[in-house]
Amino acid sequence: MVAAVNADLFVGAVVDRIQDVLYKRVHNFKRQQLAVLTRAVVLYARHQKAVQRSIIALVCVGLIDRLRRVVKLAKSKRQPNKDANDTGPRRGAQLDKQFFENMRRLMAIVIPGLLSKEFGMLVAHTVLLVVRTFLSVAVAALDGQIVSSLVRLRGREFLLGIAKWMGMAVPATLTNSLLGYVQTMLAIRFRQNLTEHVHTKYLANNTYYSVGNLDDRIKNADQLIAVDVAKFANSLAEIYSNLAKPTLDAFVYNVQLARSLGVESLFGIMVIIQMSMGMLRVLAPPFGQLVAQEQRLEGDFYFAHSRLIEHAEEIALYRGHEAEKRTITRRYMRLVRHVNRIFRLNVFYGMLEDFIVKYFWGAAGL
Repeated sequence: MVAAVNADLFVGAVVDRIQDVLYKRVHNFKRQQLAVLTRAVVLYARHQKAVQRSIIALVCVGLIDRLRRVVKLAKSKRQPNKDANDTGPRRGAQLDKQFFENMRRLMAIVIPGLLSKEFGMLVAHTVLLVVRTFLSVAVAALDGQIVSSLVRLRGREFLLGIAKWMGMAVPATLTNSLLGYVQTMLAIRFRQNLTEHVHTKYLANNTYYSVGNLDDRIKNADQLIAVDVAKFANSLAEIYSNLAKPTLDAFVYNVQLARSLGVESLFGIMVIIQMSMGMLRVLAPPFGQLVAQEQRLEGDFYFAHSRLIEHAEEIALYRGHEAEKRTITRRYMRLVRHVNRIFRLNVFYGMLEDFIVKYFWGAAGL
């Protein structure tokens, strides 16, 4: 019994000794970490301006390197030993030199010059975008003041903030309505200029006859002129707003964040956003190629019906309606399967985008 008691005392002493050693080591480790952190903070405080300038320089170098890689990629995608005037089919949608050359030629058609009505509408659209951005910043600041007065139970300031907020709603809603109106008018003007140019080329020198009977490279010219031109005009009017507004918002908001949070916090936010956007680019389906394929299938389906109408007499004479029905049904089912595939991919991409933007950014404090 005495031996058992001695063994228990020995074990307890050993355990106490081990606990003391572990406590001292952990305490020393924490002190070392705290000392390293303190030295890092002091070092940063001494060289804060240099650190901020280095971060700004790093961001600028990154942007320049990204532009250089985009230009290099566009040059590398150019098809070798191929005539620049060749209008043959391309393998999918590519952001290469040919794309920018085509866009340059199309922009010269839709916007004839700096004194044209279209360019004036584009300038008005830009001014409205700037006004909306600054209105958004003012509304956000006013929202903060309203919440602050409500938390501090200052009823007069709260009611005054609500009155200002309602007053700012008038120019804000007017700006949004004018933006939609100008964008719609831009799309109409773009379509009108493109359609007039296409009609001039298509209806001259028997081009319409050559396209329909002597050249099989374009099988659905009517669908291209009547439908695709309108879709391109709408997309072209939307793309300016979709590019200009985020660029302007990013510039203004980054300046505001740099003033309130500092350049370092802004750099951390940019790193998080770039990482998430890189993940989205890697996992995103090729929507550009899928949409181009959808338009091609739409054109084939439209062409099948046009051919049926054009050769209706021969088809009725030889009782070929069943064969034409199978052809039209087959092309329609190809279109349906492709559209369903795009919808399924949209479900996955929407879930991924929603998770990153709402939950990942929210967990990161954005």
